[in-house]
Amino acid sequence: MGTWQLILCGLVMLLGLIGVVVPGIPGPPIVWAAVAWWALTETTRLAWGVLAVATAVLLLNQAVKWLLPARRMHGAGITRRTFLLAGVAGIVGFFVIPLIGAPVGFVAGIYGAERQRLGGHGEAWASTRTVMRAIGTSVLVELCACLIVVGAWLGAVIGG
Repeated sequence: MGTWQLILCGLVMLLGLIGVVVPGIPGPPIVWAAVAWWALTETTRLAWGVLAVATAVLLLNQAVKWLLPARRMHGAGITRRTFLLAGVAGIVGFFVIPLIGAPVGFVAGIYGAERQRLGGHGEAWASTRTVMRAIGTSVLVELCACLIVVGAWLGAVIGG
């Protein structure tokens, strides 16, 4: 693989890392696709090993990402109705406030649903913070998995 292809592959991985924290960009699949592109071009034992490790790490990430927040939110008593209302509020927010409306609407939807369910501001705000922490944990797990994959790729490129 030539230098320009390696640089382009690294830029695609950077886009994947950005996609982890920016809603709407599927970060892990982009990172995996860049590693697959590199492995299919290199066709060495090291490249196939890195691709296998990347696949395993990102599949494990998907399992962990979905298990961690669910445990925390069920423990706090968050309902599916809350997420449904938050999703609808996020969609409405996307069209009402360009660029930043979706996250604002999502958080406002969680707060509104929890305020209605719990009755008071303090309890609703604490519940909203719990949900946002759980979602933040999910993003952090995904970012760490993608960084492990990018680090393995970078180690293989530099050391191999």
